[in-house]
Amino acid sequence: MDDMDQALIATLRRDGRASHSTLAQILGVTRATVRARLARLEQRGEIVGYSVLVKGDVAQSPVRALTTLAIEGRGIERITRRLLGFSAVQAVHSTSGKWDLVVATGTATLAELDQMLVQIRHLDGVISSETSILLATHTPKRA
Repeated sequence: MDDMDQALIATLRRDGRASHSTLAQILGVTRATVRARLARLEQRGEIVGYSVLVKGDVAQSPVRALTTLAIEGRGIERITRRLLGFSAVQAVHSTSGKWDLVVATGTATLAELDQMLVQIRHLDGVISSETSILLATHTPKRA
């Protein structure tokens, strides 16, 4: 991925609905260049999809947190499957470093978050955890 591809992706992150014409104008290239680069990025799997975040996604789960987990032995796949079965779990990420998994969660209340964290900590193979509650989310300004 070269500088132009990275600039294209950064621009899409600011405004995922920008037209090819708008992207071309911002980046100083032709629409054909934008179209070709997007197709190539999608084909290579660099861009795997497009999504939208609506107010209801956040309003239904106003208490959001990231929980990092250290897993004992070879239980990551089993624990990941269990975590994905929790209704409050939005995503599970494998990581490198001190923690094995990062779990993104969303609940309606702090009490629900606490209950879910107790369940996670009781999963066989979870040896330690740390949770950070997300207070505010800042995103890039739209172009």
